[in-house]
Amino acid sequence: MEEEQIQLGKQEAEHCASSERKSHHSELTKKNLTSRLNRIEGQIRGIKRLIEQDTYCDDVITQIAATQAALNSVGRLLLEGHMKTCVAERIQAGDSEVLDEVLLTISKLMKKG
Repeated sequence: MEEEQIQLGKQEAEHCASSERKSHHSELTKKNLTSRLNRIEGQIRGIKRLIEQDTYCDDVITQIAATQAALNSVGRLLLEGHMKTCVAERIQAGDSEVLDEVLLTISKLMKKG
């Protein structure tokens, strides 16, 4: 029984590490992320309208900051899910190279302007 669980864990980790890498988000998570991204898309369209209407720069910048914060939130949620699933599975399967991948991903998320 324990051997089966280990083998299943290795298969899941291989799934995460395969060339056809895919996430395994729940439908609720997908719906949450999609909803957030739809709102962000609306914010971007709103910023475009503000610029077209010659809105005061400080007001446009405030909206840009809010949009960036919302996008950062989506990134954090995705990173959290990635670490709890694929990264954990690959580490359990003995693939320590995934740590370099995560560090690079975090570095990308932390870059500012």
